[in-house]
Amino acid sequence: MSRSVLYTSSPLLASKTPVWRSKFIVAVIALGFVGLAGRAAYIQVFGNDFFQRQGEVRFARTLELPASRGRILDRNGLILASSVVAQSIWAIPEDVDRDSAKLKELARLLGMSPQALNKKLEDEDKTFVWLKRQVDEPVAQQIAELGIRGIYQRKEYRRMYPEGEAAAHVVGFANVENKGQEGVELAFEKELAGHPGSRRVIKDRLGRVVEDVGEQVPPVDGKDLQLSIDSKVQFFAYQKLRDAVAEHKAKAGSVVVLDAITGEVLALANYPSYNPQDRQNLSGEQLRNRALTDVFEPGSTMKPVTVATALEAGRITPQTLVETGPGRFNIGGFTISDTHNYGLLTVEGVIQKSSNVGALKISQKMSPREMWETYTALGYGQKPQIQFPGAATGRLRPWKSWRPVEQATMAYGYGLSASLFQMAHSYTAFAHDGRIVPVTMIKSSDPAVGVRVFSQENAAAVRKMLQMAAGPGGTGQKAQTVGYSVGGKSGTAHKQVGKGYASNKYRSWFTGMAPIDHPRIVVAVMIDEPSAGQYYGGAVAAPVFSQVVQQTLRMMNVQPDMAVKPQIVVEAVEESF
Repeated sequence: MSRSVLYTSSPLLASKTPVWRSKFIVAVIALGFVGLAGRAAYIQVFGNDFFQRQGEVRFARTLELPASRGRILDRNGLILASSVVAQSIWAIPEDVDRDSAKLKELARLLGMSPQALNKKLEDEDKTFVWLKRQVDEPVAQQIAELGIRGIYQRKEYRRMYPEGEAAAHVVGFANVENKGQEGVELAFEKELAGHPGSRRVIKDRLGRVVEDVGEQVPPVDGKDLQLSIDSKVQFFAYQKLRDAVAEHKAKAGSVVVLDAITGEVLALANYPSYNPQDRQNLSGEQLRNRALTDVFEPGSTMKPVTVATALEAGRITPQTLVETGPGRFNIGGFTISDTHNYGLLTVEGVIQKSSNVGALKISQKMSPREMWETYTALGYGQKPQIQFPGAATGRLRPWKSWRPVEQATMAYGYGLSASLFQMAHSYTAFAHDGRIVPVTMIKSSDPAVGVRVFSQENAAAVRKMLQMAAGPGGTGQKAQTVGYSVGGKSGTAHKQVGKGYASNKYRSWFTGMAPIDHPRIVVAVMIDEPSAGQYYGGAVAAPVFSQVVQQTLRMMNVQPDMAVKPQIVVEAVEESF
């Protein structure tokens, strides 16, 4: 039995619905459609670029194509630094199966513990983490063969340094990002680095490249750089320096070799050194390029400069007599002494015997300004104009502030400071007929012009004095070589400690040139804190000078200028300091 509904008996159904209500509902629906249409138009037309970019961020990537860093070559084309392909291992942590037994093998290949590997995979960034940068190619191949999901490789370049410790302070090193951090790698970063390229790709959620989009920009490799350094001279200098530091139980040492004609740096060696290929646990002692950064009072090395200044001013001649007896001189309340009472000496004898009293008496014939101007012209108190980071300026106070006692001590190298490199550079004025030559780390075959400081005659006169200082009766007899004439000046100084001088700590050095009549090279050697009994520069540094000079001239095919005969060295004169 069906039951009919009586609409008239229901108050709700019987009531009449207002017309505006239905129109309102229709209007709301219509407005909704208009809003959706407007939003669609905005997304598809007006705001399309923004949403396109947002979409591409989720699947499109711009991959950097690394540029190969330029090679660093020595003057003969031998490689000092080069780049080799090295794969870097990275992961998408959220895609890696942590329970995989292969992870232990992966940790072993990466040289880390399983715990350390898990810690890296627990990084906050779930889409990217470096596991290890620049692994060896055989290791990268073994990792690829494991086939672990979420583990990927990226091609990079790693620097190789064939000369190792011998050239470390010259070449320096680049970090894992292939950016120069020390030495030539830092100084010539712009030229060596090149410019990376780029590749626009689409990747899937697993990081795999699906397709290339857009044009690929190829990388521009860095330029090769050819240095003035001779790797054979560099290695030999480093080897002899290392042996001398060990023999004399010294703290450190440095050697600088300059081409006296072109101004090229042929060698710049320091010990202790480091292996640029393995830079773990490095100390500042190892990294410091002492030849350029360490400054000290040059001591007796300045006596030839004082004499040359007086010669140039016309106040003395090489045969001018200087009374140095009784081996002491009082000035300004201070007593300046020689190691012996040399009595009456010629100017040549002052240099040969390394007399402090003789040097200060010669300085009294000049004004402080004359001495200061010559020192400045030779580069003292000036930052070396060399393409190398960290070169020290040294200290040379303005001449107006010099007291008489300070002028006297500066005559024999106290009261100012300089680096070993500055000392070697200043001696090019004697080796290059009175002109100080500009120095360079880049290979150059053209003779340097230089700036005239002394006349040719006075430079030759000082060279003769340096030859006497390195000969019989001089302080540097152990600088003699077989077949080549040499000249140079030894120096020994107490090390400064605080505001005074340590009584048992010394720096010993020898600076000179060869062959003496037409010098081809200038060599400077410094040994820091020799403690095996000997500490005079003529006994500690001069033998290293001798070995480096002889080997370097042979490598440069310089003909011997002396008859080859056994060298007889009598007991050297102790130098004053």
